[in-house]
Amino acid sequence: MKVGIDARWIFPQISGIGAYTRSLLRALVRRAPDIEFVVFFDNEHVLQRTTQRAGLNEVSNVTLRMLPYGVFSLQGQGRLPPALRREGLDVYHTPNYLVPFLAFPRHRPGKIRCVATIHDVIPLVMPDHAPKAKKTRILPLFRGIMQEVGARADAVITVSETSRRDVIRHLRIRPQAEAKVRVVYNGVGEAFRQPADGRMFKANGPRTLLYVGRADPYKNLPTLVTALARVRDTLPFPVNLTVAGSPDPRYPEAARLARELGVHERVKWTGYLPEEDLVHYYQQADLLVHPSRYEGFGLQILEAMACGLPVVSSNAASLPEVAGDAALLVDPDDVDAYADRIRRVLTEPDLWNSLSRKGLDRAAQFTWQRAADETLAVYNSL
Repeated sequence: MKVGIDARWIFPQISGIGAYTRSLLRALVRRAPDIEFVVFFDNEHVLQRTTQRAGLNEVSNVTLRMLPYGVFSLQGQGRLPPALRREGLDVYHTPNYLVPFLAFPRHRPGKIRCVATIHDVIPLVMPDHAPKAKKTRILPLFRGIMQEVGARADAVITVSETSRRDVIRHLRIRPQAEAKVRVVYNGVGEAFRQPADGRMFKANGPRTLLYVGRADPYKNLPTLVTALARVRDTLPFPVNLTVAGSPDPRYPEAARLARELGVHERVKWTGYLPEEDLVHYYQQADLLVHPSRYEGFGLQILEAMACGLPVVSSNAASLPEVAGDAALLVDPDDVDAYADRIRRVLTEPDLWNSLSRKGLDRAAQFTWQRAADETLAVYNSL
């Protein structure tokens, strides 16, 4: 079998999709030495970095190809289909929602089979999730593109049962075709682990809450800022909040609220973090708080758990599915509940230690090797 992987979704600044693509690719090429993989890039620096980080130069079943157009380029819609045919592919896998439409017929198999990973359909589930995002401004076009992908892909991989239900509904997958939407959970990268000297409940000194993600409205960051203000004066030690991400000038609500509530000096924005720096923040924090109103998966929860960091999360969408009983879950808009859980975890050693242990066990169930094996099963089924 010959499989093409579209690695153009790995950008110079690694996003969640880029991390997914790189991690899955590293596992795939090792789990299936009998499959020939053709990996497509559009950036020489990203190609070299991915070759090193995914160990593509350590295996003999990988061919690298450079394309002169990116994933969002209109010329790619016309030029990629003949390029795929020239490679003699059996399967083409895009790790995000765009596919070259002319390569794949609607509602029936073509010569090359198409696999599309659709991590979530948040813009369709929550049209106001990020009102100033480009997808929101062109929502009818985005909806049409997604439904075309649903009609043309031979298999759709998604990352949770929650996402599967939403993909089937919003992409209008026909009842007789629902079986083609498969759930393959993400894995946790090997870099996410406890510090070398282990983790212990902090009995003295200031504590740090950690939030990992963007500031889009559906991420619900103002709720966390409000909870921080409520616990500030009720604990015998300082509590700070580190936001692993960059301030978004489109959505200044959280930063503005922090100033209004008098906690702005306790909130630190890190800006973009490469993986090794993100691991450091997980290892140094005392608690991850994730108040999001919707996630297709919520990888930051498992990354924190793999680092031995306790988690308080919302109970929305896929987050209970991913967290299991290893996190404290609350309604995303219940500020009092967030404040209460933060106080408890930071002051109760037994609870902190229990969540840390449960989290390590939970995260260990999500591996990229398992994800690769289940992805290979999708390829083989086609």
